[in-house]
Amino acid sequence: MISEKMPSTSRRSLIKWGIYGIGGIAIGAMPQAISAQSNIAGKMLTFNANDIGILNFALLLEELESVFYAAVVSSGKVTNSRELEYIRYLGAQESSHVKFLRDVLGNQALFETKDLSFNAYSLNDILGNRDRILNAAVTLEDLGVHAYNGAGMSMTNPTFLLAAGSIVSVEARHSAGIRALLNKPTTEPDRDRLINNANLNPTLNLFKGKAYDELYTPKQIVAILSSLKVLNNPIGGTLVS
Repeated sequence: MISEKMPSTSRRSLIKWGIYGIGGIAIGAMPQAISAQSNIAGKMLTFNANDIGILNFALLLEELESVFYAAVVSSGKVTNSRELEYIRYLGAQESSHVKFLRDVLGNQALFETKDLSFNAYSLNDILGNRDRILNAAVTLEDLGVHAYNGAGMSMTNPTFLLAAGSIVSVEARHSAGIRALLNKPTTEPDRDRLINNANLNPTLNLFKGKAYDELYTPKQIVAILSSLKVLNNPIGGTLVS
């Protein structure tokens, strides 16, 4: 369950900042294969509760981030040259993550980039100004950290676990860097989290406090993505049920 107690970084504010319209911003930057089917329900994405399902779920999150940063660069709304350079750098790393995960998965990748269908609305919201863009980026990066940590405990394949572990720390650095641009704390404060303490899985979250990241279940990640209307693709499978 998504937290009902959130101030400025509430779900409503996140939607206003543009997470809701992430597909919308991507229209100008997405490959034609993606933009051609924006607003269409798209392929059913099914993730089973095994190593293959978990790593494919991670791939989905990396695809979203890669598309997001490409769209931000093409939007022209980040005008500070140093900030734009940083956004380009993050986008390049997210694209590298996509390629890396696809290389690791090989023919076990469950979907192609062209299978993803994004919500094509709220383009003007997400691109309204630099702060909306950066706040959206923070949310996506933080969500990635929570997702990798939450799913990682269920992985058994050492190669897959190494792949996920090598990415999650980079996602955390991304979040810290963007937070610094916004003059925010470099670690996510409780008030910014989309899952409150009462709804954290106690089995996953054995350690609590400011020195530790919370672990979200795949089901909670999907609930957040669904509430923010990032993808038109329906998501199912035993991993997220």
